[in-house]
Amino acid sequence: MEKILITRAGFTALETELKTLKSKERPAVIQAIAEARELGDLKENAEYHSAREKQGFIEGRIKEIEAVMSLAEVIDPTKLSGAVKFGATVKVVDEDTDEEKTWQIVGEHEANIDKGLLNIKSPIARALIGKEEGDSVEVRTPGGEKSYEILSIDYK
Repeated sequence: MEKILITRAGFTALETELKTLKSKERPAVIQAIAEARELGDLKENAEYHSAREKQGFIEGRIKEIEAVMSLAEVIDPTKLSGAVKFGATVKVVDEDTDEEKTWQIVGEHEANIDKGLLNIKSPIARALIGKEEGDSVEVRTPGGEKSYEILSIDYK
């Protein structure tokens, strides 16, 4: 199986989510199922079906997190330097609008564009990889062609 790249912060977030699912969410849904069973006929019991659906989601998420963690290769960005690579925090300026953006390049399981965490498999991240400060990159995005200049690269 292929290793899954993840930052230390991303791995810690998965550990925390897994602990919460196992210690809080799972027992709560089991209790909800038990209470719904006490109400009688399960065929028409909306609480029971809702709790079972939630249980399925929780168990699926637990399996997904455990699978990711078993294949995870944790990368510590603070030990890296130089050109843009996995874990880098990159500050860029849109050459058309002069809008500045900052992204950290992370694995797909921790990516969240709203938090500035850019999936390494995204078109922008792929264009940035291997580039240096001052370089310009052309990116074909779903919204059209974009040109960015790299202002800074940080490994924090």
